[in-house]
Amino acid sequence: MTALVTALAWTVAGIVGGLTAHAGLNAARWLRRPPNRATVREPVAVLLPLRDEADRVTPCLRALLAQRGVPELEIVVLDDGSTDGTAQVVRAVAGDDPRVRLLSGAPPPAGWLGKPYACQQLADRAGPAATALVFVDADVVLAPHAVAAAVATLRTASATLLSPYPRIVTGSAAERLVQPLLQWLWLTFLPLRAMERSARPSLAAAGGQFLVLDRAGYRRAGGHAAVRDRVLEDIELARAVKRAGGRIALADGSTLADCRMYRSWSELRDGYGKSLWAAFGPAAGATAVILLLLLLYAVPPVLAVVAAFGGARTAALGGLTGYLLGVAGRLVSARATGGRGWPDVLAHPVSVVLLGWLTVRSYHLRRRGRLSWRGRPVR
Repeated sequence: MTALVTALAWTVAGIVGGLTAHAGLNAARWLRRPPNRATVREPVAVLLPLRDEADRVTPCLRALLAQRGVPELEIVVLDDGSTDGTAQVVRAVAGDDPRVRLLSGAPPPAGWLGKPYACQQLADRAGPAATALVFVDADVVLAPHAVAAAVATLRTASATLLSPYPRIVTGSAAERLVQPLLQWLWLTFLPLRAMERSARPSLAAAGGQFLVLDRAGYRRAGGHAAVRDRVLEDIELARAVKRAGGRIALADGSTLADCRMYRSWSELRDGYGKSLWAAFGPAAGATAVILLLLLLYAVPPVLAVVAAFGGARTAALGGLTGYLLGVAGRLVSARATGGRGWPDVLAHPVSVVLLGWLTVRSYHLRRRGRLSWRGRPVR
């Protein structure tokens, strides 16, 4: 039995070591880094969908108004049925700035979810001259050069869609445990160079907080109408772009944008609840993925402690090695994307366990038809 446990511990450590090395290769060689400064001469439309964002839209909109390096910039804001005075806040912040247009959104028709329909309305109403579309969420605060640098990177990459992942800002302990997993997962498990080169729609990733698209390519992909009923409309839009013959790219957006997605445990829990079932697909596949993640990242420290107390030193060393390699992978991700390092990375096994619980909860709520977001059911 001891020999079997030892073999398992070192096998897991070897796999985790390989994944950490892959994350390091992605970060060092394949992750795109936008320029510190850029100027773009093409017309750009920044599109901002809002639903009950009165308490957080001000810094976002002020950052948009402070953009540099984009002489032909328009900012189109859509108030999607807010009941908290969001439109009034937008008017107060924008004043009489001619670059800003505030639209009143229509309720989503049958077959549409709220955010895809809001984004489609924005894209339809963007000025006809705009050749690049930049979708931004209200919880994102852009650096003054962000739009110009992101559009320049889109063109340099010869891409149809660019996803510059913002720096994740966290406050509570729950946020610090869960939120960094977003970048860690794609940096560890997604081959970035192969993703860019491959035409396979299944090999795609994107973050809807900050998306940059070539407008003509967006139209060829069908726009948000192509993902009208998708909870993860960002990833599905990236897949639609690939199906239409376009190219997608990821970039480290930590110098371009900050994003605090959730401000409480209940927001985080419900936000992941509405989407994790869609991220993992069928329940059987999700079960296999979560069990594998637990085996690779949660079991090693437990095994190390149990084996040490049982006198199985070699097995304990294998478990400790696997744990430390997992921590190293989380640290690589944090360093590459502007996230928190020590001491947060030491709790990586707890993060993975919490992700597993959130995933199980998401599937449970979906089966019972209890998923909702911002007052709208998610079906």
